[in-house]
Amino acid sequence: MHGSDPTSWRLEQRAATGLGEIAWDVLGDGPPVVLVHGTPSRSVLWRDVAPLLAKRSTVYVLDLLGYGQSERHEQQDVSIRIQAQVLAELVQTWGLESPTLVGHDIGGATVLRAHLLESTPAERVVLVDAVVLRPWITATTRHLKAHLDVYSTMPTHIFREVAAAHLRTATERPMEPAVFAAYFDQWEGERGQRLWLRNVSGFDEQDTADFEPMLDQLHTPTRIVWGEQDRWLPVDVSAALESRLPAADRVIASAAGHFSPEDQPSQVAAAIDDFMR
Repeated sequence: MHGSDPTSWRLEQRAATGLGEIAWDVLGDGPPVVLVHGTPSRSVLWRDVAPLLAKRSTVYVLDLLGYGQSERHEQQDVSIRIQAQVLAELVQTWGLESPTLVGHDIGGATVLRAHLLESTPAERVVLVDAVVLRPWITATTRHLKAHLDVYSTMPTHIFREVAAAHLRTATERPMEPAVFAAYFDQWEGERGQRLWLRNVSGFDEQDTADFEPMLDQLHTPTRIVWGEQDRWLPVDVSAALESRLPAADRVIASAAGHFSPEDQPSQVAAAIDDFMR
């Protein structure tokens, strides 16, 4: 695993959890920070952020259950509730006493749920274009959820165009073909279509509603990092989130979309690194 070239990104380590096998890796030395990606991505999102943070921190990266190199099958529950349980178990397995927890997209909800409901300790929390406040399911995904029977019987080459078009709106700048493939390869073909729809059917806004009443009392220092051009969760969401958290500040990444670590890795890494100092 190393930065920039998405085709060479590999997680070398495996952890057996009560809910499935997780691919993970660690780099650098210093205070621990855990990077949690969202959907429909994988840890390759952090490939240019992790090496920058690793200059002064011990950086843990993982593929969520059902994503990337972690265990993936069609009958899995890959809801936020489950991801939070997996994360809580991993933090214990790694022996981390009080790491900085960083979550992007549903990774943000995963981090908060692990911290607030699974008693996972955190020195700090960083929420990057994060799923927290309802409603967070995008219009495209709502349509998929409402018509799962249609999309599950849709010819795969047609479904691919729908899913690929959605993913292309995640960045401010068009992704290079190799970068796009690094995210999308896991959703190719008939199996990829079934796995994508498995994810969609498992999205449940109750998984964030469960901890939403606790946000006003969250005194863990929190930094909100948001892409100025986020088309999935617009930047106003970050302001609303900041207003709910008593110990939060906010950094806006310029020229960045929903996948701000892809668009502006140095801005995102600096926001995390500065906060950890």
